[in-house]
Amino acid sequence: MAAVVGLWVFQPWRLWTRSEADEALPAEFSVSTGAGVSTGAGASSTGAAVGSGATTPGGTSSATADQPTVLATGGFVTQEHETRGTATVLRSGAARVLRLEGFSTSDGPDLHIWLSDATAGGEWGKYDDGRYLPLGPMKATDGNQNYLIPEDADLSGLRSVVVWCDRFNVAFGSAPLDL
Repeated sequence: MAAVVGLWVFQPWRLWTRSEADEALPAEFSVSTGAGVSTGAGASSTGAAVGSGATTPGGTSSATADQPTVLATGGFVTQEHETRGTATVLRSGAARVLRLEGFSTSDGPDLHIWLSDATAGGEWGKYDDGRYLPLGPMKATDGNQNYLIPEDADLSGLRSVVVWCDRFNVAFGSAPLDL
């Protein structure tokens, strides 16, 4: 019986399992770049490539009214498990989305994506000590994925995105955002 409980709690087979997602940006976040090439159908859309506006010193894009604005972007750092990729928060009108691109981490039990007021990196148990905004279960261990941010959510003071394991209260990895 102890072995069954141990297998359920730790799920060691997840050390070898992988899953992949390749989500396009939601329609309201698809944009035309300066070259007239549409992004959003699985194509990269982070950084200054979003919209035709220039990037301001604060890292936001001065996109035109009909194009999304980059609110924050950062690269993942490894914490409890190797994690890599880029996280970007985009806004189009009132809609906001967290976009993970080139994302890769280990599989694990009960993994979720959060925005947190804790800084990225460092001690991997700190993210549930302060304010955080859960965006849902992690969709896949690898690839490009979107997490809609509720329109009424206050993003002020949130400084990172984290891959959080609820079962063991640890961060697999995080990326700085400074919203």
